[in-house]
Amino acid sequence: MRARILVPLALAVAAILVGAAGFLLLYPQDPSARPIVSGALPGGPFRLTDQTGAILSDADLKGRPFAVFFGFTHCPEICPTTLWEMSQALQVLGPDADRLRMLFVTVDPERDRPEMLQQYLQSFDRRIVGLTGSPEEIAAVAKSYRVYWRRVPTGDGDYTMDHSAMVYLMDADGRFTELIAYGTPEPERMAALRRLIAGT
Repeated sequence: MRARILVPLALAVAAILVGAAGFLLLYPQDPSARPIVSGALPGGPFRLTDQTGAILSDADLKGRPFAVFFGFTHCPEICPTTLWEMSQALQVLGPDADRLRMLFVTVDPERDRPEMLQQYLQSFDRRIVGLTGSPEEIAAVAKSYRVYWRRVPTGDGDYTMDHSAMVYLMDADGRFTELIAYGTPEPERMAALRRLIAGT
């Protein structure tokens, strides 16, 4: 009986450790270190709807670097904190902020329609663009950016979303450059954004 319990437990622990190792490889815990990525880099084509109902595609962003954060409007802490930090960063950047696009892509398209995004983003810098789409479109974009996300039912019959908590930095050609991890101190966060704008 004991062996029957221990063997599956050992396999589960091994799976967790392998997954953690892969996560750390892509997202190192030292926020000043650029990620070491093997295989396909995050990023890819997309065509989504912004908070005004207009269509925005990756082709529209060519020639200008951009930052992408995946989240949802019902997020209790990580999303509003990250969007507030990005809003503050845009203010600190001053005129250089106009050389950068900031995108917030929902992983909860069922609730986050354009009107919901528009209302939610009023609390943050007006230059942050919210994007939504069909569940299939969002799933495709999340997959191309190697974003982890899943729907989690709650006890009251509602649901929340688990998701990656990183800001993806993309250069003027739409190529991935580095990540800003959740909780990164402001100096490192600003340095990464300045590198992105400078193209270094």
